[in-house]
Amino acid sequence: MSGDAFARICAEGDYPLAIVTAWDGAERSGCLMGFHTQCSIAPPRWLACISKINHTYRIALGARRLAVHLLREDQHELARLFGGETGDALAPATKFDRCAWHPAADGTPLLDGCDWIAGAILERYDFGDHAGHLLAIDDAAIGHPAAHQLGFQAARDIRPGHPA
Repeated sequence: MSGDAFARICAEGDYPLAIVTAWDGAERSGCLMGFHTQCSIAPPRWLACISKINHTYRIALGARRLAVHLLREDQHELARLFGGETGDALAPATKFDRCAWHPAADGTPLLDGCDWIAGAILERYDFGDHAGHLLAIDDAAIGHPAAHQLGFQAARDIRPGHPA
C-alpha cells in the first residue's frame, strides 16, 4: 500500500468537524474531532473517535458519557479554540472559560449555540492512534440550524494542539 496515496486521499476529504466534551467527575475536557459518525438509527448510536495523545481521551476514559457538538461554518473560532489549544499545555477549564457552555445534568459540558448529541459510553474500541467510543444517544438539541456544517477543508488553517 502506498502511504502517500492514503494520506493524500484523507487530506482531500471534507468530513464534518465536531467538538467532543467529557467530564470524569472531577475534570472536564474537550477537543476538536474529525472522526465520528452515526452508526445506528434504531437504537440511536454514534461513534466518536478521540486521539489517544489528546487530554480529552484521558478524561473520556473515566467518563460515563460524552457530548458531540456538530459545528457550523460560522463557528470556526470555536473549532480553533478546541482544536488549536491542548489541555496538556493549557488548563482544560481555560477553554471553557473562553466560550459559553453549561453542564448537563450529569456534568458533561454542553457548548451553547451548537447542535449537539449526548449519550452513555457503551463500549470503547482501539483503532490505532484513536479510540472509538460507542455512544447510546439519549439527548440532543439543535442550537444553531442556520448555517452549513463546518468541514475539514474550511478548518485547515487551524494549527493542531497535538501532532496528527
